[in-house]
Amino acid sequence: MLRQGGIHPVLARVFASRGLTDPRELAVELQALVPPGALRQIDAAAVYLADAIAAGKKMTIVADYDCDGATACATAIRGLTAMGARVDYIVPNRFEYGYGLTPEIVELTAREKSPDIIITVDNGIASIDGVAAAKARGIDVVVTDHHLPGDALPDARVIVNPNQPECGFPSKHLAGVGVVFYVLLALRAELRRRGVFDAQTQPKLDNLLDLVALGTVADVVKLDTNNRILVAQGLKRMRAGRMHAGVAALFRVAGREARCASPFDLGFALGPRLNAAGRLEDMSLGIECLVTDDEGRAWAIAQELNDINLKRREIEADMQGTALLHLDDFKPADASTIAVFDDGWHQGVIGIVASRLKEKFYRPTITFAPAGDGWIKGSGRSIPGFHLRDALDLVSKKVPGLIDKFGGHAMAAGLTIRGDHFDTFAQAFEAVGRAWLTEAQLERIVETDGPLEDDFYSTQFIELLDGQVWGQGFAPPVFCDEFRVVSQRILKDKHLKLLLERNGRRYDAIWFGHTDALGDKARVAFRLDANEYNGVTKVQLLVEHAEPV
Repeated sequence: MLRQGGIHPVLARVFASRGLTDPRELAVELQALVPPGALRQIDAAAVYLADAIAAGKKMTIVADYDCDGATACATAIRGLTAMGARVDYIVPNRFEYGYGLTPEIVELTAREKSPDIIITVDNGIASIDGVAAAKARGIDVVVTDHHLPGDALPDARVIVNPNQPECGFPSKHLAGVGVVFYVLLALRAELRRRGVFDAQTQPKLDNLLDLVALGTVADVVKLDTNNRILVAQGLKRMRAGRMHAGVAALFRVAGREARCASPFDLGFALGPRLNAAGRLEDMSLGIECLVTDDEGRAWAIAQELNDINLKRREIEADMQGTALLHLDDFKPADASTIAVFDDGWHQGVIGIVASRLKEKFYRPTITFAPAGDGWIKGSGRSIPGFHLRDALDLVSKKVPGLIDKFGGHAMAAGLTIRGDHFDTFAQAFEAVGRAWLTEAQLERIVETDGPLEDDFYSTQFIELLDGQVWGQGFAPPVFCDEFRVVSQRILKDKHLKLLLERNGRRYDAIWFGHTDALGDKARVAFRLDANEYNGVTKVQLLVEHAEPV
């Protein structure tokens, strides 16, 4: 069907294997977005915010401290300001005030900003005590979030979250920034209805799509049809040079070309530089980068964020080394999970270290760092088939009182426990792992799109692939075939450079982070890459996995 719809035969095969059945699911026009009305309570949020703007009420955004939170905050500030709101923001230091809208953050916000309304972005769905504390002070709370709710919802004025009970929104994978963007669309429609704007005078919200795309990709939410539209539109603006000063500065400081922006750039170059601020210091620097229109200021902040990211990398490398020492006698065959604690670790970087260990050992992993007063904080990353937040929920039910608080998603979650309860937690977590995971699930599987016909090892075909939006839940194609290994050498002590041959044609290939030699013939899983050198562009194979034949 896809081929009949005019789609390239290889792309048709790749899309079909990812569950696409209709060429319309590949639409990237904004008109194809799911309309805002499908989100539960979004009309109530629009009416409430429109009334608040008319009454001149003071709003404060309380943001989360990662890239999604920073882009959501910047999107809210820019969008609400354009619609006439009096709006400010606060990003509490996560190490002092914890996660979400805590009573301490409410007190700080009331003291420093004295708002009439608090709007949470990318957090708040679990902030039952914080919302109660705000209400006690006469502050209304509007929760915009995408995280999974617990057993009870906070008593907020209005909650917009595609994952709250009874919300019929078909895309459950909106990032925090996507939810905020939808709230702004609904608010603008409400203001049009009231005659505040007409189609000509209304603020242009599509100019926020570079921020929406960046937060969506960096938060590693599933790129379903709706998210792919948001990302594709944001990338289109970046490639045309129509992006905010801070986004342009992040491209420049990362040494990436905005004119050929890709989801990879957002996830691995821009996102980490913004995230570094929230990991090591506080995220206000990242938000400042995204809300300023002064190019000089944006460039200065982007350089600062780059320096913080370099520092984060050093800390991370050091912590990873320590983690491997802790796991010196770790035998994957004897364990379904990993839990590691070191009293010299930095809270802000444990999530990345958990991610690296999970990649190395292919086990759900939680790493812990000290959080003061005898508490330790854990950050976890999971593998397919093991819902991390649900696993923590089960541990807390099986051993009451063990976990102080927890939250998150299927693939990433966080928690706080007493330091002297670490061993008890590690055992309880392992018990859940053993109960839930089969041996087959603990085997790493490289999924491939099979062989690629000779004619498509071309820069033209690579351009076609690069024109699509690939990412989480919509993986870029990995092809697989047998090759003769013509030559191989080690580059910079850590990468394997190969010359491969198939059907009389030769291809350059590189296997990053791998130095073990291959035999004369190998089965290779690879991605296609266009490598430009001395003005000549050639096809290069990026090896994902290889084994001798």
